[in-house]
Amino acid sequence: MQPDSPRPGVAAGVVAAAAQGDQQAWNQIVAHYSGLLWAVARAHRLSSGDAADVVQTSWLRLVEHLPTIRNPDSVGAWLATTARRESLRAIRRTARCQPSDGLEDLVGFATDDVDARLLRDERDAAVWRAFERLPGRDQALLRLLVTDPAPSYEEISAALGMPIGSIGPTRGRALERLRRELARVGARA
Repeated sequence: MQPDSPRPGVAAGVVAAAAQGDQQAWNQIVAHYSGLLWAVARAHRLSSGDAADVVQTSWLRLVEHLPTIRNPDSVGAWLATTARRESLRAIRRTARCQPSDGLEDLVGFATDDVDARLLRDERDAAVWRAFERLPGRDQALLRLLVTDPAPSYEEISAALGMPIGSIGPTRGRALERLRRELARVGARA
C-alpha cells in the first residue's frame, strides 16, 4: 500500500532536515518515494538492471539538488520527473534486443505442459503485440496503474505530466483501445 502523501509543509520540513544531513529524514524520503521511482522506471520497460540504475541515479540527483529544490512539498513530483528523464536516457543509451534461444525452458516438460505453455505464450505474445500498438502515453499509464505498490494519482500525474482529473478517463480509453487491438489481432484473454 502506498503511504499517504505528506501534508503540505511536512515534506518541506523533511526535505530541509535531509538537506542538513538528518539520516532519519532521508530514510523517510526514501521509504516514501522508492515505489514511485521503481514504478516510473518499470513503466518505461527497462531491464531490471537499467531500472535499478535509473532509481539509483534519481536518488543521486536528489542528493545533488536537495538544498536547491524550489518547492520541497513537491519532492515526489520532482523525483518522478527525474526518474522519467533518467529512464529516457537509459532507453537512448541501450539497445532493446535481448537474444534468447529458449531451449532450456522446454527441457523436462511433459507434452501437455509444452502444449499449454505454447498456447499461453502465444496468447501472451498477442496481448503484448496489441499493447505495443497503443500510443506510448497509454502504455506508460497502464504500466504505472498496475505496479505494486500502486503510485498515487498525484505521483502518476507528475510522472506522466498528465492532469490528475484526466487519469481515470484516459485509463478507460486506453483499455478500450487495448480491447480493440486484441480483437483485431484475434487474441483471447
